[in-house]
Amino acid sequence: MQILDESSTDQCVPPKVDRDRAATVAESLIDINVAGNLAEMFRLLADPTRVRILSALLEAGELCVCDIAEVVDTTETKVSQAMRLLRPAGVVRNRRDGRKIFYRLDDSHVRMLLELSHAHVTHLAEDV
Repeated sequence: MQILDESSTDQCVPPKVDRDRAATVAESLIDINVAGNLAEMFRLLADPTRVRILSALLEAGELCVCDIAEVVDTTETKVSQAMRLLRPAGVVRNRRDGRKIFYRLDDSHVRMLLELSHAHVTHLAEDV
């Protein structure tokens, strides 16, 4: 068992790398490009308004821009700006019905990500 030196933060004392374990982990480590895409996804979710928009879509299934704006208590312009970021990232998809555009979550992976993230944050709040 490694003991942490009180004067240093998060360092092994004495420093000794388990080369076999490090090599095994390195072989299965997430690809740098995939990590970048994942980081971009989390960046998109770093805005409370966008999270609320996605939550509304999770709840309703499908909503038009004006309904999203009403539910989230924001402007249609902000909703449209959010959709311009979320749609090319594969988070939402849209369909046109006459002059209205309806949005929904892209797939079950987005639903699972939102549900699991919400459960995790709720769980953390209960522990405080």
